[in-house]
Amino acid sequence: MKTLITGAAGFIGMHCALLLLNRDDEVIGIDNLNDYYDVSLKQARLARLESYTKFGFHKIDISDRDGMAELFALQKPDRVIHLAAQAGVRYSLTNPHAYIDANLQGFMNILEGCRHHQIGHLVYASSSSVYGGNETMPFSEHDNIDHPLSLYAASKKANELMAHTYSHLYNLPTTGLRFFTVYGPWGRPDMALFLFADAMLKGQPIDVFNNGKMVRDFTFIDDIVEGVVRVLDKPATPDVKFDAWRPDPATSNAPYRVFNIGNGNPTPLMDYIGALESALGVTAKKNFLPMQPGDVPATSADTSELGEWVGFQPDTKVAVGVQKFAEWYLSHYAKKN
Repeated sequence: MKTLITGAAGFIGMHCALLLLNRDDEVIGIDNLNDYYDVSLKQARLARLESYTKFGFHKIDISDRDGMAELFALQKPDRVIHLAAQAGVRYSLTNPHAYIDANLQGFMNILEGCRHHQIGHLVYASSSSVYGGNETMPFSEHDNIDHPLSLYAASKKANELMAHTYSHLYNLPTTGLRFFTVYGPWGRPDMALFLFADAMLKGQPIDVFNNGKMVRDFTFIDDIVEGVVRVLDKPATPDVKFDAWRPDPATSNAPYRVFNIGNGNPTPLMDYIGALESALGVTAKKNFLPMQPGDVPATSADTSELGEWVGFQPDTKVAVGVQKFAEWYLSHYAKKN
């Protein structure tokens, strides 16, 4: 199988590509290598992939309509894992247009490529942020998601709606995966664990929002990519039990599905920080701050639907995952600072 992975130089993209390459699949990776964060980290991830003979890379922006059309025509992938996006809730408050270009226009180009080239399955990244103002825990795919709290969240919900349209109109199998606070080795520098480690090792205070009263369903990267690839291998199908009189947001009479991928074990932020303190052997100086606009106090994933669909649910304990991150950070990144 030949799989196109967008955002291949990204955190989740690199790990997904490695899993596929290690089972001898062919992977075509694309990324625009923008400077949203340290480009050298993206290049280091890419260097790991380029050691594989079945990996090919193309530098392109997914919002480039003509370029993406040409790429699909030349490469003719069997399947697509779409991970490229403008990420970050807080960044969306000051740079909203970036989310329209990448997350809407870019996704439109992916859908069109899949439509015109009979792609067998499109798996794309959604986000736990789509649950927005919903405070019913744990979050379920069957819940209403009509109250996003950031433009980032709104763009991810829009992706799910756009995917459903293409599944309905063109019989394109699509599956959206709502990631819950992904962390681990090779993570992004703008993510909390990376920011915490960097500040702690420099003896600087860390910013702890909502005065530390945050709860997150922290999900280890290995669990995320295992879920992504298992879903990729099982294309969405129409739900024969779908009732159009009582429509379920999680399924459809089209080949469309959405799933949560979370650890199913929500953890207080202070415990997460405590795990990092133990892993680094450093006590953090904490700067307690109020809640950030667009943020939510807690997330928790119901992953029963994912378990039923592919027989897998993430379960890596936070202490184990944070230790693995710390070992990578100390060996790869700290030495550069």
